[in-house]
Amino acid sequence: MKEKTLLLFVIILLVNCSSQKSAAKTSAASEKSSMENKNIIYFKEGENKFLKEYQMNVTFKRISEDSRCPQGTQCIWSGVAVADVELMSTTSRPVMVRFSTQEVSGKDFHKSHYFNGYKISLIELTPHPTEKSNAKSLPGQYTIGISITKDLELRDSTTTR
Repeated sequence: MKEKTLLLFVIILLVNCSSQKSAAKTSAASEKSSMENKNIIYFKEGENKFLKEYQMNVTFKRISEDSRCPQGTQCIWSGVAVADVELMSTTSRPVMVRFSTQEVSGKDFHKSHYFNGYKISLIELTPHPTEKSNAKSLPGQYTIGISITKDLELRDSTTTR
C-alpha cells in the first residue's frame, strides 16, 4: 500500500512539474511577442552608446551577479542576473544603476529605473547559463536589451521600480 501511495505521489509531482514548464513556456512566448513591439536597444558588455534621441549616454559596464538556474537543469529558485549600467545625460553627471532580471525587494533589485525624465527597463539579458557554460565562463559575452520610454510622472532621476 505504501508503494502505491509513493508511486501516486511521484506521478502527481511529475505531472505538476510538466504543467509548470508548459505554463512557463506559454508565458515566455507571450512576453516575447509583447517585447517585440517595444523599441529595444542592445548593448554588448563594455559597450558605450550615445543615444541622441534621448540625449543620454549609456554604458553597459558588467554583469555583477548571475545566479540564474542553468538551462537544462532543475532548480528550487530561478535565480537572478544583475547588470551594472552607467547612465549620463548631457546635463548630468554619470549615475551607476543596477538592472535585474527579476524584482527582488529584499536585495533592492529592479527591472526598471527612472533617469532624466525616462523610464529605462531591462528587457533581455543573454546568454543564459547552461549545464556546459555556467555563469563563471560567460563574462565578456553578455548582451543586454533595454527599452526607454518617456516618464509621464517625471520621477526623480535616481528612483527605481
